[in-house]
Amino acid sequence: MPRKRGLPNDATKKRQGRAQRAPRRSALWTWIPVAVVLGLGVYGVSQMSNIRYREQDLGVVDFSSLDAKQKQTALEAANRARCTCGCGLGLAECVVTDMTCPLRAGNITRIKSMVDAARGSRPAS
Repeated sequence: MPRKRGLPNDATKKRQGRAQRAPRRSALWTWIPVAVVLGLGVYGVSQMSNIRYREQDLGVVDFSSLDAKQKQTALEAANRARCTCGCGLGLAECVVTDMTCPLRAGNITRIKSMVDAARGSRPAS
């Protein structure tokens, strides 16, 4: 049976259906949310402090006389400083984990002096 002119066949209908659908999102719109999430992740990591051993870990040192910013300063200093016995540990790490360190008592004293330095001229409560 011959086809009548002007009436679309199946292939023409498919092409017209594709043209009426919404266009695909460009790759740019796919990658923008990914870039935002990655950017937020990098920003979050950059804002994290480098305090591995906290006040609770260093129970032998009293941080109660410090406000939050002073405590942060003292803890960062204690975590950044190194033990001088040659063990290669950080000062706070040595005090928390190595009970046999010959300099442990001195390290505790050093951390207490860091607390005093962080307190500054503010009198102890």
